[in-house]
Amino acid sequence: MADVNRGNRPLSPHLQVYRPQLTSISSILTRITGNALLLGALLVVWWFLAAATSEAYFATANAVLTSWFGDLVMLGSVWAIWYHTLAGVRHLIWDEAKMLQMDQAEMLGWAVIIGSVVLTLFTIIVV
Repeated sequence: MADVNRGNRPLSPHLQVYRPQLTSISSILTRITGNALLLGALLVVWWFLAAATSEAYFATANAVLTSWFGDLVMLGSVWAIWYHTLAGVRHLIWDEAKMLQMDQAEMLGWAVIIGSVVLTLFTIIVV
């Protein structure tokens, strides 16, 4: 059977009608923060290895980690670890088949976002 409507259809109709939801965005962000934490951890491991190697190499690694870029990466890592942890708690709640209704799931998404920012600020101020 021939497709008579071939030229009148958009290529990706789902992209025109799909509205990103907080739960899907926060799920994607959980994956992104997990990978970002790996990169931050690699910087810290590099710093430790440089400390064990030589004084000159440690000075280079320390200069990178204590620069504005290193501070930004470490700040992002603090936020990412809080976000990733709270998102994990959210998934543990869902694994218990609790708070699965859309309004409750969205409330948990906002709790993860707001909680991660508050806990990051708390960590920066206290530590």
